[in-house]
Amino acid sequence: MSSLRLSSSSSPMAILLVVLYAFISFPTIAFSSFGAAPAATSFSPKDNFLLDCGSKSTTALADGRIFKSDKQSTQFLQTKEDLQVSVPSADVPSPIYLSARVFSEESTYTFHLTQPGWHWVRLHFFAMPVTEFDLKKASFSVETEKFVLLHSFKMDNNDQTIVKEYMLNLTEQSFSIKFQPMKNSVAFINAIEVVSAPDNLISDEGSALFPVNSYSGLSKFSYEYVYRLNVGGPLISSQNDSLGRTWEPDEQFIKEKNLAKPATAEANAIQYPEGVTPLIAPATVYASAAQMADAETVLPNFNITWNFEADPSFSYLLRLHFCDIVSKSLNDLYFNVYVNGKTAISALDLSTLTQGLATPYYKDIVVNSSLMSNSLSLQIGPSKENTGSRNAILNGVEVMKMSNSVDSLDGEFGVDGSKAGSSSRGTVAAVGFAMMFGAFVGLGAMVIKWHKRPQDWQKRNSFSSWLLPLHTGDTSFMTSKTSMGSHKSGFNSSTLGLGRYFSFQELQEATKNFDSSAIIGVGGFGNVYLGEIDDGTKVAVKRGNPQSEQGITEFQTEIQMLSKLRHRHLVSLIGYCDENSEMILVYEYMSNGPFRDHLYGKNLPPMSWKQRLEISIGAARGLHYLHTGTAQGIIHRDVKTTNILLDENFVAKVADFGLSKDAPMGQGHVSTAVKGSFGYLDPEYFRRQQLTDKSDVYSFGVVLFEVLCARPAINPQLPREQVNLAEWAMQWKRKGLLEKVIDPHLAGTINPESMKKFAEAAEKCLAEHGVDRPTMGDVLWNLEYALQLQEAFTQGKAEEESNSTTTVASPAAVAAPSTTSSTSDNRPVSIPEENTGPAQVHAIDEHSGTAMFAQFSGLNGR
Repeated sequence: MSSLRLSSSSSPMAILLVVLYAFISFPTIAFSSFGAAPAATSFSPKDNFLLDCGSKSTTALADGRIFKSDKQSTQFLQTKEDLQVSVPSADVPSPIYLSARVFSEESTYTFHLTQPGWHWVRLHFFAMPVTEFDLKKASFSVETEKFVLLHSFKMDNNDQTIVKEYMLNLTEQSFSIKFQPMKNSVAFINAIEVVSAPDNLISDEGSALFPVNSYSGLSKFSYEYVYRLNVGGPLISSQNDSLGRTWEPDEQFIKEKNLAKPATAEANAIQYPEGVTPLIAPATVYASAAQMADAETVLPNFNITWNFEADPSFSYLLRLHFCDIVSKSLNDLYFNVYVNGKTAISALDLSTLTQGLATPYYKDIVVNSSLMSNSLSLQIGPSKENTGSRNAILNGVEVMKMSNSVDSLDGEFGVDGSKAGSSSRGTVAAVGFAMMFGAFVGLGAMVIKWHKRPQDWQKRNSFSSWLLPLHTGDTSFMTSKTSMGSHKSGFNSSTLGLGRYFSFQELQEATKNFDSSAIIGVGGFGNVYLGEIDDGTKVAVKRGNPQSEQGITEFQTEIQMLSKLRHRHLVSLIGYCDENSEMILVYEYMSNGPFRDHLYGKNLPPMSWKQRLEISIGAARGLHYLHTGTAQGIIHRDVKTTNILLDENFVAKVADFGLSKDAPMGQGHVSTAVKGSFGYLDPEYFRRQQLTDKSDVYSFGVVLFEVLCARPAINPQLPREQVNLAEWAMQWKRKGLLEKVIDPHLAGTINPESMKKFAEAAEKCLAEHGVDRPTMGDVLWNLEYALQLQEAFTQGKAEEESNSTTTVASPAAVAAPSTTSSTSDNRPVSIPEENTGPAQVHAIDEHSGTAMFAQFSGLNGR
């Protein structure tokens, strides 16, 4: 497989490539562009470690960077040996390749980081001809504490320089790189770079391929940069890039060169829009492009193709750069983009997306390993619609290998020996033994009771292992399984609690044979389809991917939770199918989709403040029930606006229990690996790996600010101080100027006291320590009070407009009538009525979240 390799075969090329390594060593590398380019076009790395391994002195490069000798910097290297080799000269692009450090046993470089976060890690290799070792036959592995960078890497008599370039999200202050030689071999390294990268260089959001859909979680992976191309243009050296990167010409990757022709523009004519800066790609990348060659036909209909070598066992992230430098007017260029024969972008209209010409735009596309062969192909071609010019363009391409499930970028094994896509060997062995033992026991039972087996025995005993709940040792589940009667009865026993059994054929008919056009969601478990069952009821059909172990785990957890939960503000499980090794769950359909879609990003009508409050209250009720409505309590662990769904009446229901955990019994937390979504993750949970129900409270605090400000929890395209919503909103809250950053659609419609109470609730949720955060019951009370304040405000305005009464009543006075109860300390508690939409509770002067909801029958549980 090809990496970012540098050939030293020609002197002119070698001169050009000297600057390849001029990477962020200057205090500031700046790049200015014309017109709308934002100011944030420079970057100063906090960490900038440059080591010339094996050198006896400091090495100065022509680009001004200084590489320290690892002998001088002994604090970096821990090794039992001192093996250094060097040559006086060689045909190499940089003097850092004239020396190397050699290891015959495991050795480690350790770096103490100033600022954890995204870092470039570059490893430089050149098998120089030395008498002590045959470096061309070296075979070794390179790992960090978390990531496998190289597994059984072999030089294979390669006499060229090789650069392995990685982008790693380093979360600890100490970072180590370990070299492990294979048996009867050595490891070596010529130079190492560990340099800070901009936090917003890797966005969390992208696009999935086949079917095309949104993809979130890109910031959870590590990456290896395999190719970086300036399409249609020349080599761009590090000195001409805002971050010191090198962009290769694309000529060697084009399948048929006669189908493409170059297009160029002046670099100072490129106008960067808000959210895109030269940190993403320099103007010189966007100022050149490949476009369709003249086919001398009226309707040219062909694609330009680029082919790249790829490892089929890994997924890849493609970052495609576009800038319309060929059109004479807006809305004239529409074209398609294909990846590995699948449509990635249909009828791409750059002028509509960017609102101008010569304006950069980029797209991140995830190519799943299941769609990979031994190569990766990229194609652009004209849209089938007869609109505008028949042309297609591409300005730049970055191809990044994504880490697999065990954080490896080379090979199928993780640092701890675990294998991608499978559990540890010990677990496998235990499961294998259990299966063998079970098979023998089962075989004996079959021989003894064969003659008594009823006709539908096989069907009634085909309950797939993925349906077994993991949270209980109660054997009633297993017992009921064999006595539940025919699946055709429509409902299983109440012990199972899984609702109606659906045959696979029924669900095929309901989803039109799982038509891709019926897909309404995509996740690690598989796809979610919109279906319609026999009585005309619309349902959401979650079909598990049997190849995804993560999906199986999420299914098990989802069943574990939903089999014991029923509440008005939790999405309900309707039934299941376990036929033909399928893993399918059927849920109630939430026609208005995720809450997030109504706040931003989907161009839906903006919600009123009252609507947002009611939905927030509904979600809070669902979470409060999770925390306190069962004997043990449940921690959701992935609270966010995409997991709050809205039905046809905009009633909020909490969804997606794939990461949920039973709350600990008799202790304050449960120790577990950190999981969740960036931007919503409780920092205390992240630091200590101790999960509590207050972790959900923190995430809900982020949701509340998302509701108020109508922007994502994390937006890497914004200036650094605005990237994290929680931090940004809290800054304005402390200044007392929160109204300056709220959703503009809400301006003038919010009662200031209602917003104040709402913001106070959000602020308390985001307390640094869980012990200082309120319970969900207390949060719920504050939200309901904010709603009453808003209703009083709205009614007061209405009365003013009608010139009726001149005095605005108190919140309690204008509230709708409700049935009240009382707690043990005789404080009034409002119990919402049945079937009245989102329930509303009166504001009261004193409160106790725990006492308020002692009577859960009043919360419309079902």
